[in-house]
Amino acid sequence: MRLFTSKVCLLFFVAGLSHTLLADEPLKKALTERATGRVVPFHGYSKAIELSVGKARAVLCPEVGGRVLEFSVAGKDAMFLDEQDKNWQLGKPSSSSAGRFDYGPELTVIPHPKIWSGEWTGAITANHTAKLTSPKEEAAGVQLTREFTLDGGEVTVLHCQQTIHNIAKEVREVCHWGRSFSPGGGICLIPLGDRPSKFPSKYAMYEEGAIINVRNTDDKIRERDGFLEILSPPRKPKLGFDSSAGWLGYLMPNDTLFVKVFKTYPDRVYNEAAGLTLSVWYPTGPRIELEPIGPRERLQPGESASFTESWMVLPFSFPKDGAQVDLAKLNDLVKPRLERMR
Repeated sequence: MRLFTSKVCLLFFVAGLSHTLLADEPLKKALTERATGRVVPFHGYSKAIELSVGKARAVLCPEVGGRVLEFSVAGKDAMFLDEQDKNWQLGKPSSSSAGRFDYGPELTVIPHPKIWSGEWTGAITANHTAKLTSPKEEAAGVQLTREFTLDGGEVTVLHCQQTIHNIAKEVREVCHWGRSFSPGGGICLIPLGDRPSKFPSKYAMYEEGAIINVRNTDDKIRERDGFLEILSPPRKPKLGFDSSAGWLGYLMPNDTLFVKVFKTYPDRVYNEAAGLTLSVWYPTGPRIELEPIGPRERLQPGESASFTESWMVLPFSFPKDGAQVDLAKLNDLVKPRLERMR
């Protein structure tokens, strides 16, 4: 029997139980025919998990860091996968691009390299659903699980739930931190929501060192019709927001809108340095990083906490030269879908 990881896996072949991924070829074929997920080669990765429904496709990567390598609809991909990742070989380091997730807080979190870029295990657990499990990061006292569900319908949604498990003997204070890369060159749209920002600029710009500038002005960032628009790479790439709207949009030049939806908790503590619900890293170059952030979770030994991001890829026209994004039309497109998801 061919193994999915270097350790022996038991195969569960009963409906309602997990379908383990790699097995003898006849059994593997039977399993993948019964589910809407399958193991596929993807660039240099041989154990990638593909979830598909209609024209939507999500490809997951247990081999390096438990990531999303592709999330596309009708061939339009919201993920940025760099050349090093495309040419990955077993035993070589990966750049860990594309659909990354992490946990924080960023400035004080205990390093966790096995979770970030080590080999995870994976299983197809139900139709359209797969679960990835990290190695135990003993020094940090944390283990992660990520469950991905590709939900079909009028609009296909990829639900990404990350659960942080405290495996230490001490309390751990942590938070969810999404860190996915999308192709650069687009316009990032941050809805301001109905609560006032604590930042005079409505955002914080991270300067050199530990300086966080909350009174910045930048001609690449503007406020308009209830949104902040990041039109192109600003003076400094890392920006933070305290919006309680619970979503962001990223409009790509190929007339595609990538939307991330997540819950915010205005009455809870956010333990990033500036109390952020969302961050964006937009350097000059081929990528942008879109980063939903969860509230502080104070986990006793043995406790766990989960946070979910829901992703959509929608058609939407990129503005012609000299034109602006039609924000009213964009809001009308996204808002009813948000209401159905919540």
